[in-house]
Amino acid sequence: METLKVSSKSNPNSVAGAIAGALGKESTVEIQAIGAGAVNQAVKAIAVARRFINENGKDIGMIPGFVEIEIGGEKRTGVSMKIFITGPFQKEKSDQQASSNV
Repeated sequence: METLKVSSKSNPNSVAGAIAGALGKESTVEIQAIGAGAVNQAVKAIAVARRFINENGKDIGMIPGFVEIEIGGEKRTGVSMKIFITGPFQKEKSDQQASSNV
């Protein structure tokens, strides 16, 4: 499983491309982020990656968790998000309602 580390300065579109690329090769990819800004960028990247993957008729799921990472001899707690292909893409009712209200 490939592990992608996201920072608060990561470009969500670039990370999304890396997620989609990794899921093209493997069944699961892990994203690790430390801090609110990094988690924000990671979640945006997952949303963008879902759009990329939906274009191929597939959908993704995510399992969030925590991870301890050692940085400079100091242990830090971060957020881990495991992303995987769930199956064929099916448009959700809430998505359909939101698009009809626009």
